[in-house]
Amino acid sequence: MIDVRSVFRHCLTWLVLAGLLAAPAARSEALQGKVVEVVRGDVIVVEDAVKTRHTVRLAGIDAPDLKQAFGKESRGALSALLLGRRIAVERRKQDNYGRVVGRVVVAPAGCAACPPTRDAALAQLEAGLVWWFRDERREQPLEEQGYYEYAEFDARSRRLGLWRDAAPVPPWQWRKRENKPYITRLLAHRAAA
Repeated sequence: MIDVRSVFRHCLTWLVLAGLLAAPAARSEALQGKVVEVVRGDVIVVEDAVKTRHTVRLAGIDAPDLKQAFGKESRGALSALLLGRRIAVERRKQDNYGRVVGRVVVAPAGCAACPPTRDAALAQLEAGLVWWFRDERREQPLEEQGYYEYAEFDARSRRLGLWRDAAPVPPWQWRKRENKPYITRLLAHRAAA
């Protein structure tokens, strides 16, 4: 004789497990679109297929503020890499300011048919125009942590970008010293633009 309660518990267990396994896939769903604005060296605005705009912060890096040394250079490099191009964003989370935080990839330059594979944050690190944001390292896969850490180390060793400065100030220290919340400056910049 079949125990109905046992079958029900077994089915319920499988449904719960299936739901738990499906949840991470839903969170890492990719946002695809065209970059319509580069706000700073780690923040972009992406327009999706239905013309909805999403503010995206590149995961794993922190760029100098625009009023900080190398802030404009950092934004310029990211603009050259992404502005007007189709990208994919692997969503990781949403931050306190409502922005999507994720890994941004773009197709190699000059190859419209190629899939997006170039990690924009890693490109910024390799150019020496951002810091690896170690506070977020636990949210990165180990392999990505290794690439980011090495890219920053290499740029620093070769004195590229902001590493040419004798004592570059990380943006989180600069913001603390300026005693201004980040979002206030971001909104002021966007209103002025």
